[in-house]
Amino acid sequence: MKTMKRRIFLSGTAAAGGAFAATAAGVGTAVAAEAPRTTSEATGTITVGPQDRRYSDLRRGTNQRWVGSPEQIRLATTTEEVVQVVQEAVDSGKRLAVRSGGHCYEDFTTHKDISIVLDLSRMDDVSYDTHRRAFAVQPGMPLGRVYESLYKGWGVYLPAGNCPSVAAGGHIQGGGYGSMSRRDGLAVDHVYGIEIVVVGADKKARVVTATREQDDPNRDLWWAHTGGGGGNFGVVTRYWLRSADATGSDPADQLPTPPREVWLSEIAWPWADLNEARFTRLMWNHGEWHARNSAPDSPYTALFSQLKTFHKSAGAVVLDSLVDAGAPGAERMLKSYIDAVSAGVGVKPQVRQYRRIPWLHATQWPGFTGPDPTIRFKGKSVYAKRTYTDTQINAAYRHLTRDDFDNPGALLMIASYGGVVNKVAEDATAVPQRDSVLKYQVVSLWNDAADDKANISWVRTCYRDMFAETGGVPVPNDTTDGCFINYADVDLSDPLWNTSGVAWHDLYYKNNYPRLQKVKAAWDPTGFFQHAQSISAS
Repeated sequence: MKTMKRRIFLSGTAAAGGAFAATAAGVGTAVAAEAPRTTSEATGTITVGPQDRRYSDLRRGTNQRWVGSPEQIRLATTTEEVVQVVQEAVDSGKRLAVRSGGHCYEDFTTHKDISIVLDLSRMDDVSYDTHRRAFAVQPGMPLGRVYESLYKGWGVYLPAGNCPSVAAGGHIQGGGYGSMSRRDGLAVDHVYGIEIVVVGADKKARVVTATREQDDPNRDLWWAHTGGGGGNFGVVTRYWLRSADATGSDPADQLPTPPREVWLSEIAWPWADLNEARFTRLMWNHGEWHARNSAPDSPYTALFSQLKTFHKSAGAVVLDSLVDAGAPGAERMLKSYIDAVSAGVGVKPQVRQYRRIPWLHATQWPGFTGPDPTIRFKGKSVYAKRTYTDTQINAAYRHLTRDDFDNPGALLMIASYGGVVNKVAEDATAVPQRDSVLKYQVVSLWNDAADDKANISWVRTCYRDMFAETGGVPVPNDTTDGCFINYADVDLSDPLWNTSGVAWHDLYYKNNYPRLQKVKAAWDPTGFFQHAQSISAS
């Protein structure tokens, strides 16, 4: 199997956004001639078809496993244009998919049955709505620019994801989280309302607004977009962001204030010095620390980390950490955390980075940022309520040290969770996982299509064996709490890989699924918006 060059893993950050030297797979034969750009005079929507030179780029997202072949890719810039594109698709009976940033784990926007892709990437504005006392964010705005606009303009931020290239669209409605979520909650905990294009029983597309106000007749539609996932109910064209406890009329008081500075740390334990007993102690330390220090009132909500247990071919297990430098005893907390994870392992970790930098700069730190858009990947998610079980650690070690598989881009990527996230009731938003302390994925990233089978097999078998005691998936129980909808995984719907008897939708949504079904029936009664794991109306 062809693997990525080892030199790219020297920083230990590749699986979370380091520099992959990847080569995208081919996309078929070249077109005979290039068509001119086409712009609808009525709406200004750009239409890209197979003969357009831009088609090869726009037919895919960041996961190069998935390449679509739609008849058209429509790039809208306004809500009115979205309405028109949706109506045209309804009238023609053609399947439509919506894409904001293109970071989908599965083929939800590239499936062969999709004729029209509605691309929202040109809807990329952030503004302040004085009437609603809320920040208006369009779905195509990448998170990195959301942070920059909110912070430079008003000194506030949204506690959302770490990957700056992910767009707000699908990320927010799936329940986005990131390095400050332990301190300030999930992105959806700050969503005041949405503007959305829906299709009614009369097959007419129209614009609806829905807010969290108790007397809003459309409140359930707002609720469904606080963790219900993308592609289910309509096309969100605008989010309004305002924290639930915000007061006054000053924009600077409507969302949280980020840290002024953060401490960043990266340490590594070389695989050459690790054996199963040492690896087990490392994992146990890490899990136990999070079980003890993830309450909403813990001072350690100021700290976030990712433990990256790379396959041994990467050379090391890596711990990337961030702490709010303004928190009392911040540097002491960071050192205490590192000492706790290292205790008794018997291997002194290598210090690769240790520095203090301004918060906005830290949002671009490659220790946490997302994958290179020229690679292929497969991931399977886990919410964990407590430390890892012996079965999980043993299976992880076995697969991470396999000699018949060699890819330094294969790993468990384990993120700190809990804190203020767990102050919210499981039915207050559509995100029901409100008592987990860790959130992670078994994931592999690779370059070449020829290596698809080996990498997908590694991810599937590692995950299955880690959760062998519960049917190959992390069923909601005292230890685990299901899966994350933004890390979509169609294997959860496959009885070959999910033998638990727990349906895929209960792994994502738990007891919130019936309510989501009612929203689906009310707001998408014809089932126009659909994909392989879309919410069913009944």
